[in-house]
Amino acid sequence: MHASDTVWVLVSAALVLFMIPGLGLFYAGMVRSKGVLSIIVQSLLVMAVVTVCWAVLAFSLVYGRDAGGGLIGNLSFVGLAHLNATLPGFGRHLMVPPEAVMVFQLMFAAITAALVTGAIVDRIRIVALVPLIIAWLFVVYVPLAHWVFSPGGWLAHLGVLDFAGGTVVEINSGFSALALALVIGRRHGWPRDAMLPHSLPLTMLGAGILWFGWFGFNAGSALAINTNALHAFVNTQLAAATGMLGWLAFELARRRVATGLGAASGAVAGMVAITPCAGYVGPMPALLIGAIAGFLSVSAVQLKFRFGYDDSLDVLGIHGVGGLVGMVLLGLFAERSATGGASGLLLGGGVHLFGLEVLAAVVSAAYAFGATYLLARGINRVCPLRVSLNDELEGLDVTQHGEHAYAPTSPAR
Repeated sequence: MHASDTVWVLVSAALVLFMIPGLGLFYAGMVRSKGVLSIIVQSLLVMAVVTVCWAVLAFSLVYGRDAGGGLIGNLSFVGLAHLNATLPGFGRHLMVPPEAVMVFQLMFAAITAALVTGAIVDRIRIVALVPLIIAWLFVVYVPLAHWVFSPGGWLAHLGVLDFAGGTVVEINSGFSALALALVIGRRHGWPRDAMLPHSLPLTMLGAGILWFGWFGFNAGSALAINTNALHAFVNTQLAAATGMLGWLAFELARRRVATGLGAASGAVAGMVAITPCAGYVGPMPALLIGAIAGFLSVSAVQLKFRFGYDDSLDVLGIHGVGGLVGMVLLGLFAERSATGGASGLLLGGGVHLFGLEVLAAVVSAAYAFGATYLLARGINRVCPLRVSLNDELEGLDVTQHGEHAYAPTSPAR
């Protein structure tokens, strides 16, 4: 065990944990006032549910010795047993204890599940959310995480690069969110009625917390204090900045305004896109990756109005599309000195790595969407996911939690 590396991984885990309430605030500002408390509760509830599932079984299925075909891990770490052993496939290169990896990756699983809830705000029953998240974790997240993050996973074995979760976190959450939005249906009145954010300052505060935590998310994924961690830290900042500028440039070109919501969303889109690339590309490609992601993500957000799916808080447009951008551009700009051997198409590496990155992106999107859609349809038959129309109109804060985010106004005495 290398003490300084272990401290860095644990601090990074805490930073990713802080992103979850930050995400709650980011989402809360974008909903109407009658659903503010609900979306924050969902983020925290998801964190608790995923924590228990991860400790009991999910960690073992992701990082246990491959059970065959690179599809899933075995049960060697069930109940967090045998964490004094080495993680299969990592060998002597891992300088932190398995327990540190476990808690760091727990935060990844939790925030991915929390991201998905942004597509179904204002209409999900809280009692249905828990079984949905448990089933989604084991059916969708765990296999993808094993394929990519575990050295025994089939995509990792092929040589796919994904520094911090462009597939497992970003593409997965975006296309899972799309599937849930299609199964659960549109909010009542959407898109006819304007459903405007009730507090943009709250959203921008949440974006700031996400920005802060993302340094742990990306740089911590090096699992050491090394040059990859340094590259990831710097590139995260660069891509966030150009992601914001790319989104605002689109708004200025189309609408002649630069919105606060656009600034916050663009920064997040830039960080999403740099996630798979963070430790593998140079600073100038990081600037370009962020800008492209900001521009393409805001373009993708418009598609929900054209095709009529109610992805309420644009999880697909920001995370799904941003993740796709990052994976594809990693195949173009990966630097041999950072990856340990593979280089991108534009840096003399040929088409091999580029083809692998595209393959991983397509497989992740297809599996996340298909598995989540079938899973949600099945659960909906047994435990209806959607609240009643009356509950939706009154608001989930009152009908699901019996509370108000803000004190109700009373007539003047």
